[in-house]
Formats: sequence, C-alpha cells, structure tokens
Amino acid sequence: MEFLSPSTLEEALEAKSAHPDAVPIMGGTDVMVELNFDKRRPPALIDLARIPELAEYGPDGDRTRLGAGVSYTEVVEHLSGTAPALAKASRSVASPQIRNRGTVGGNLGGASPAGDAHPSLLATDATVELASVRGRRRVPVREFFLSLRKTARRDDELITAVLLPEPSGPQQFAKIGTRNAMVIAVTSFALALDGERRAVGTGLGSAGPTPLRAEAAEEFLAQEFDWENGRSPSEATVRRFGELVAAAARPIDDQRGSAEYRRHALAVMARRALSWSVTDYRKGVTRCA
Repeated sequence: MEFLSPSTLEEALEAKSAHPDAVPIMGGTDVMVELNFDKRRPPALIDLARIPELAEYGPDGDRTRLGAGVSYTEVVEHLSGTAPALAKASRSVASPQIRNRGTVGGNLGGASPAGDAHPSLLATDATVELASVRGRRRVPVREFFLSLRKTARRDDELITAVLLPEPSGPQQFAKIGTRNAMVIAVTSFALALDGERRAVGTGLGSAGPTPLRAEAAEEFLAQEFDWENGRSPSEATVRRFGELVAAAARPIDDQRGSAEYRRHALAVMARRALSWSVTDYRKGVTRCA
C-alpha cells in the first residue's frame, strides 16, 4: 500500500488525480478500523492531516465554513452557537479521544447511514464543497447521498469543507443506542425550525440505506406550526408529525435493532425534538416581542 502525505491542498488534489483509487485519511477513526479488520485494502492512502486549510473554520458570506478536517471536539467547543444541531450530534460521538480525531468531513466521506453528523447536516440544508484539479463545486447535502455508501463525490475529488447556514430557529439532535456512550446509533434524528423562511428541516440516521429526510413530515409541520407566537401544537399534530417521520424510514433488522423498533424510536424522538424546539422557539419569540 502506498502512503502519500501532501502538505498543501494543491498537492493533495494532484495526488488524488493521479491515484483516484486512493483513500483519503484525516483522523483515521473509520479508515483504520477497516484496515485493521482487513475489510478494506486500498492501493494507496492520502494523509490530509498536514493541510492547514482543511482544519480552518469561520464565516463565509452568510454561512459558516467548516473545513473537512475540523474535529468533532472543535465543533462542540467553538460552533455550538452557529451550528447547534451539529454540535449536539458531535457531542454524542464515541469517546473524547475519538472526538479529538474524528472529523465531519471524514464522516461524510465514509457515508455510513449511521453517521452521527449526517442528520443535522440534512436538517439544516448544509452544502458540501468538493475540489479536484479541475476546480471546486458545491453540492447540497440533500443531494450528496446517492445509495449505500455512494455519494456525489467523483473519484478524483476530495471533500474540502461543509457550508453551514446561519441558524434561524431552534435545532435539535437525538440519538438512541444500545448504551449511553461509545456506540453506533440504532437510529438518530435531527430537527431544524427556520423562522425566517417558515420551513422545517429533518434528518434521519441509521434508518435506511442512506441518511434520509422526512419530507412529508417537514411539509406537514411547516403548515401546522404557529410561526407567529410559537404556541404548542396540538397533541394530534405532534403525534402525526412523529408518524410521518417514522413513515419516511426504510430501516432493516440487524444486531442493533429491528426495523419496527427503529420506526418506533424515530416517532418518539421526533415528538421529543418538536417539544424541545417549541420551547426554544417560544423563548426567541418572547425575546423579540
């Protein structure tokens, strides 16, 4: 196996162009597990840890630019205000050691249906920046996941950043595992209320072959929610929202949980996330009044 260690993004893109089958590695929290268990044996690895640009974050117009190499720990410590759902999801990732090494860009690259960052990125309508020697392009996260572990990234491209819209309302993330920590999600759910556009965003993890949205649930809640005053929805509305979220799932039975349990858990998490969001939304309305 060849090991490439570029020190600039330009060198990395040239290496990826010359070795399209090479696997990028940053924190190594997923790639090294696959290598150690002999589940993957790529012809080359491209180490991206020495590239400063990938570890940077900050404003980018009306968005926050998150370099693909920014760790979960940095998201938790520095971006809780600008990316609340992503910070909550990052806080739930594995152990402190893994959060110090793992990155949102790596999570996207692996494209696991259970990836902890994916639901919040879907719910908040984030954008993935891809780069190659041919140039850069941006793909909405909602168009990024194509099928099981297959994404819109081309063979000669690297994920360089994620663009996060500024929050315009409450954002929540909930996750259920077989224990409280150090666990892959049995299923997970993210919810974002956008008070400016009066829109709802959702993200479902470990609920299908790819991370998913519950579009019917989004449209239903956007119509039913009291955007003016933030009054609590009726019990029937809350229940229906949970049902629509569960209906959007395409889960399987596996060693972590049954499809039936995953649908039930998603309905419960959706109802809880909505309750938390209504409380937070009402606080914002009160402050603005």
